[in-house]
Amino acid sequence: MVSLEDVHALIIEDDQTSIDVLKNLLEQLAVNTSIIRVATGRDVWDSLRTVAVPDVIFLDLEMPGMNGYEVLDLLREDEELGTVPVVAYTTHISHMNSARNAGFNSFLGKPVDRYEFGDNLVRILSGESVWEAP
Repeated sequence: MVSLEDVHALIIEDDQTSIDVLKNLLEQLAVNTSIIRVATGRDVWDSLRTVAVPDVIFLDLEMPGMNGYEVLDLLREDEELGTVPVVAYTTHISHMNSARNAGFNSFLGKPVDRYEFGDNLVRILSGESVWEAP
């Protein structure tokens, strides 16, 4: 597997358990991780200004105050973040086509397959689209 030590991932999520699971998977791959735990939609935008520009963003679709599609629109409009691959990270696999149509680069359904996660991350970072449901 490719070394991921220089990769910086950002998790935007409201559920602490989902944050912990994804953070653990990323740490096992030696990926540097920042987290924005969402309480309101405004938190996302304010918090984005406090973290380094990531190499990949994992974005929950259902959050209080602002859903993942709205956050994606904000990210795409941002000069620094607009080209960062954004992965829809959700339990609702029924959103897969909507996420693809909205412009997400990839989709990983919860729970994430821990055995395929590293390979999928490498593919995403290489510019491939990964559309995985549990």
